[in-house]
Amino acid sequence: MALIVKKFGGSSVANAERVMNVARIVTEDYKKGNDVVVVVSAQGDTTDDLIAKAEEIYPSNPPKREMDMLLSSGEQISIALLAMAIQKLGFPSVSLLGWQAGFSTDSKHTLARIKKINSDRIRNELDKKNIVVVAGFQGLNKYDDITTLGRGGSDTTAVAIAATLGADLCQIYTDVDGVYTADPEKDPTATKFEKITYDEIYNKGLKVMDLTATTMCKENHLPIVVFNMDVEGNLKKLMEGQQIGTIVY
Repeated sequence: MALIVKKFGGSSVANAERVMNVARIVTEDYKKGNDVVVVVSAQGDTTDDLIAKAEEIYPSNPPKREMDMLLSSGEQISIALLAMAIQKLGFPSVSLLGWQAGFSTDSKHTLARIKKINSDRIRNELDKKNIVVVAGFQGLNKYDDITTLGRGGSDTTAVAIAATLGADLCQIYTDVDGVYTADPEKDPTATKFEKITYDEIYNKGLKVMDLTATTMCKENHLPIVVFNMDVEGNLKKLMEGQQIGTIVY
């Protein structure tokens, strides 16, 4: 039995069909006897839509504390829907906001940094055999105010949980089909790495995920897998347990 942390970006949970696809992927690992923690971002363009709503009210430099309160609502929607989808498939699950998952941060609103993680709640839920669905990108400061970790913060959330729990694997489902030698949208000759080390990523200046998350992976010797389940055929491969994407170690 392994402990697996999975992170799904906003495009992966953009609509009901995709939420159900994520639920199926998650429960396949659970059925094999693994403990599973899932971190999700806000659905699709929700974060951008929320920013636009704020600008309708406060066009220039809206209050950062209130922006955190607003933007964190996107992930709350995602975790509730995914937990429902998992339960619809007949498996136990529980959704947790960042503060419920034990994330304590500093007070730099919209760009907060994690100070510590109290993993007791997550561990207790895993002991109950629940699939734990955690809101990415958010935490709580010493004043009990909601904070957010900035763009890419859901990657950081997933990696931080994996490192804290001593996970066997952290899987990052993103909008690219692995790690490439260059941006494949700009360079048609770019090729995908099957495996790559964190040092190689640094040395080559490759963009894989949030820098804080990448650094945390390296420091904790935590392997991750980066892939895109939306590429044609990838969902079927994932359901069959095939290895796709790029292993970063």
